[in-house]
Amino acid sequence: MAGAKLSRQINLISAIALVVGSVIGSSIFAKPAVMAQVLPDPLWILAVWLFAGGLSLIGAMINAEIGSMFPATGGQFVYFKEMYGHRFAFVYGWAGLAVINTAAVSAIAFVFAQYFSFFVDLPNFSEEIEKAWHFSLPFIGTFYPLENMGVKLVAVMSVLVLTAFNHYSLNSGNRVQLFFTWLKVLLLIAIVLLIFCTGTGKMENLAPTGRVHFEWATLLPFVAALSGAFAAFDGWNNLGFVAGELKHPEKSIPKALWLGLVICFVLYVSTHLAFFFSLGTDKAMQSSLIATDAVEQVLGSYGAAVIAFMVMISTFGAVNGNTLASARVTFSMGENKDFFPWTGKVHPTHLTPSNALWLHAVISILYIFSGSFDMLADLFVFVTWIFYGFGAYGLIILRKKYPHASRPYAIKAYPLLPLVFVFFSILYAVITIYNDVIAYQKGESPVIKSFLGLSILIYGLILYQWKAKKWASA
Repeated sequence: MAGAKLSRQINLISAIALVVGSVIGSSIFAKPAVMAQVLPDPLWILAVWLFAGGLSLIGAMINAEIGSMFPATGGQFVYFKEMYGHRFAFVYGWAGLAVINTAAVSAIAFVFAQYFSFFVDLPNFSEEIEKAWHFSLPFIGTFYPLENMGVKLVAVMSVLVLTAFNHYSLNSGNRVQLFFTWLKVLLLIAIVLLIFCTGTGKMENLAPTGRVHFEWATLLPFVAALSGAFAAFDGWNNLGFVAGELKHPEKSIPKALWLGLVICFVLYVSTHLAFFFSLGTDKAMQSSLIATDAVEQVLGSYGAAVIAFMVMISTFGAVNGNTLASARVTFSMGENKDFFPWTGKVHPTHLTPSNALWLHAVISILYIFSGSFDMLADLFVFVTWIFYGFGAYGLIILRKKYPHASRPYAIKAYPLLPLVFVFFSILYAVITIYNDVIAYQKGESPVIKSFLGLSILIYGLILYQWKAKKWASA
């Protein structure tokens, strides 16, 4: 069965579950406290969530138009090939393999393992041993692979188990996704209602603190807080990666993107309000586990266990959603001879892109040993939004290149919305680089995360020049 192909098995409900399950992972439970530290006002943070959600919806609309035109496995890799040609598409696909998708899986698996440690006392090396072996990259920073070893090993196991599920069959991975997606949606709704209905919080906790003012100086912390919200909303583009396995993709892609992101948007805004209603800004800023602290106000000591279980459910499902979808980009590259051809092989028995899945697992595991959740999350968000910006501009290119092509879905307010999206993507990238350099100079971060992301993109260009002709002739 050398000619085995992927089949269309994913229906609309499963597609919505993939969007919701890929988006809602760990960031909503980890990032609000970090956001409060740089922007200490609940209404300003609410504005961040609304702004990030609005931009993500615009991005989803852009992807919906393009995805309905090119409903093939590979998502943005396929789109970029039509927009900018092979070289640019390869750099995106390389970035997906080398940082965007693998670092995202690693970051989410890391949080799953951290909350797993609430129930199981995980062993770690002594601080002396943790610091004994490290490596440095020029202009980027220093890494300590032996740090937090117990958590890292659990994260590795979660990646291996879910990769095995998705290797075995698309249906098994799909069933895992459906179960964990709707379970975590129901649990999030229950937590929000529990916090608001028990009366342990205060409405004044949601009032302005007066510490953030509407001025130009607020732009830098606002963008820094946006990194957390973008990390929380990221994952909606995963649907395009499996477009070749969707039933009726021309209709399913727009519907699933819209409905899935709206569900995430409502849940995120409600959860933010619930956390700050329960804790207030000062406690939220000081909290290392904001979700746990918020629910402890209601359930006491049981609250920590409830949240730890909730986060494990959410992150396990998100690791699965990202594993299921993201390897399809590498598969598409290999299938089209834009990468190592063996990555484009379909398993003859299970009819899954097994080689690409296991390659992603290996790189995700390397990332797990390299850093922490915040570093990994900020790294993949920065690189992702560079390509989101190019994707939005690419829509304008496609409108000119294929003016009479069939568009089952067309974005409204064209070209205004794509241009707004492009402008903000550029602004976000520039300010993020500035913030990263300043944080590194102040000793607040051991790594210049944006430089690490850009260096990986540059290496992708070098790799393309070196290997492209050999792959094409394979």
